[in-house]
Amino acid sequence: KPTCFLFFQESRYIEESSNKDGVISLIFSLKEEVGALAKVLRTFEEKGINLTHIESRPSRLNKDEYEFFINLEGKNVPALDKIIKSLRSDIGATVHELSRTKKKDTVPWFPRSIEELDRFANQILSYGAELDADHPGFKDPVYRARRKEFADIAYNYRHGQPIPRVTYTEEEKKTWGTVFRELKTLYPTHACYEHNHVFPLLEKYCGYREDNIPQLEDISKFLQS
Repeated sequence: KPTCFLFFQESRYIEESSNKDGVISLIFSLKEEVGALAKVLRTFEEKGINLTHIESRPSRLNKDEYEFFINLEGKNVPALDKIIKSLRSDIGATVHELSRTKKKDTVPWFPRSIEELDRFANQILSYGAELDADHPGFKDPVYRARRKEFADIAYNYRHGQPIPRVTYTEEEKKTWGTVFRELKTLYPTHACYEHNHVFPLLEKYCGYREDNIPQLEDISKFLQS
């Protein structure tokens, strides 16, 4: 069967061929780079899985990615499971299996453990490089570059990894110190009992100081201890 390429800009995918018996439908996203799709298609070919339909469009969640909707023959399910695992782990694609049977009462896949959130967390993150025109930092190239740097850390993080430590600039520490001092004067009269009870512990164990911006990994370990 020939593979059909359809490029479109509508609001949703056309799934006319996904209602056929024995057809499996997938949506996956890839970073926009030369050879990315060819690498994925080669993986299907090597496993002997025939694609019957493919559509693509620029991702609306991440401007650096493309989304692909595909139909494929469901004759070799074990091989398909290996391909999906490979796409997620080796290629870094975000993959959603829409249906293997297209039954109306089929429950869509949803994460049932914190590890499974990594499968689609990148699709719902508000990527740091994207700013509205009315954002105070929209015209500040230094701020935007720094914001993107932090967003990249979040984008590439996976559950179970240590949270990367950040080296803050002197200017950032100075800004933090100004805010820190002001808030500490307000906490006794404006913060709740629980906050005022816990905050000294954050100062003692997590590096909350006027001259130091705490690291998320230290806070995470403290909260889990």
